[in-house]
Amino acid sequence: MRVLLAGASGAIGVPLISRLRDSGHVVTGIHLAAAGAAILRAAGASPVQVDVLDRSALLEALADRQFDAVIAELTALKKPPMMHRGMVTTDRLRSDGTANLLEVARRSGAGRFVTQSIFFGYGFEGWGERVLTETDPFAPKGRGRFETHLAAMRANEDQVLGATELEGIALRYGLFYGPGPAGDGFVEMLRRRRLPAVRPAGVRPWLYIDDAADATLAALERGKPGRAYNIVDDEPVSFSEMIQAIAGAVHAPKPFVVPRWLTVVAPYARSMMVGDMRLSNALAKSELGWEPAVSNYRAGVARMAPHYALGG
Repeated sequence: MRVLLAGASGAIGVPLISRLRDSGHVVTGIHLAAAGAAILRAAGASPVQVDVLDRSALLEALADRQFDAVIAELTALKKPPMMHRGMVTTDRLRSDGTANLLEVARRSGAGRFVTQSIFFGYGFEGWGERVLTETDPFAPKGRGRFETHLAAMRANEDQVLGATELEGIALRYGLFYGPGPAGDGFVEMLRRRRLPAVRPAGVRPWLYIDDAADATLAALERGKPGRAYNIVDDEPVSFSEMIQAIAGAVHAPKPFVVPRWLTVVAPYARSMMVGDMRLSNALAKSELGWEPAVSNYRAGVARMAPHYALGG
């Protein structure tokens, strides 16, 4: 297939390009920063530098091009966001950026559209021991500024899964980690002791970046139209346990431990660090034929550690 990949130089972009190429797909990658062009060429994709939020520029840059599928991996996150304002551009990418890419898909003749979604769409509150499936309500009305983020997630999925002229699929990823952009922000903040652990804290779903790329390829080739899939590993773990494990593996200072009540000063960071959420990945396993090669955080942290040896 001729595949247009937006967000191609982001955390999932390069590992996804290699899998697409190995499977015989021809990849055109959209990037924003000038440095992304060399990265994409080295990975085997044809780069197009354009801002997805600039609708006219996007349509002009891709005019007269033909694609069979579009994959949207749109975020603007260089490190874990601590405050609501850190999500402003990502929210716009999920709503306006998705709309713009759907128009590209329509004009280019693409028949399939795969979009990046996220487990936070089930809400920012805790769910206790309950294991959520794709049949649970997605993006319920949120409280305060959290509704802005949920509205963007809702817009993303509604537009893609509701599209009638193409086959739309949404992937509700867990929190990314691993070598490269998926882990660089964590490691940098840990080395500077700017990422605390919280006690007590509930569990969150996680996903090793290579497994995210494998699942995305599987969804492109085998996903059912109009379907959303939970793409997470087999063992949720608290944010605190994860960053403590990463710190130990990359020889960063041990994170400070702060009481849960102190996180009220950073509400968005609190939403990542506390509150239980467990997701089932059974549907992705059965319909996509996908299994996480890294089933839990212990295996994943051990696998990513060599990448950060000697200060890498």
